[in-house]
Amino acid sequence: MYDIVDTLVNDGRFTTLVEAINRASLLQGLMEPAAITLFAPTDEAFSKLPSGTMGFFLDNPPELEKLLTYHIIAKRILSTDAAALSSAPTVEGSMLTINTSDGIKVNDAKVIEPDIKADNGVIHIIDTVLVPQSVSELSVAGRSIF
Repeated sequence: MYDIVDTLVNDGRFTTLVEAINRASLLQGLMEPAAITLFAPTDEAFSKLPSGTMGFFLDNPPELEKLLTYHIIAKRILSTDAAALSSAPTVEGSMLTINTSDGIKVNDAKVIEPDIKADNGVIHIIDTVLVPQSVSELSVAGRSIF
């Protein structure tokens, strides 16, 4: 088995996420032997963001780090565990809402592939980039980026 980063790289659907992880200097942390859960947006999910959004984040590592750590929970949560949860705290510091009434949803993102196991945690592939409140209030050139 591989760590979370190697798993993302080997999959091929996460080039934007892996680039963002590198830019935010989170690479080493996601390779550490720990038990974490990553809600991983695909490249397609990132392409749904408004034009210029990823450029803004890639040029602003502190904001990029907030965005990415909002996708991480500091313990392993499998899909079978999700039914017992209504929310979970992120590494960023905010809470994610978890709904299992029709599949698994995290905030507004649908888990399209759960339980990809890695040596140091589990990955759930999601169809939408999760955006914490602190980041959703940002603006670029006077207009909201979300």
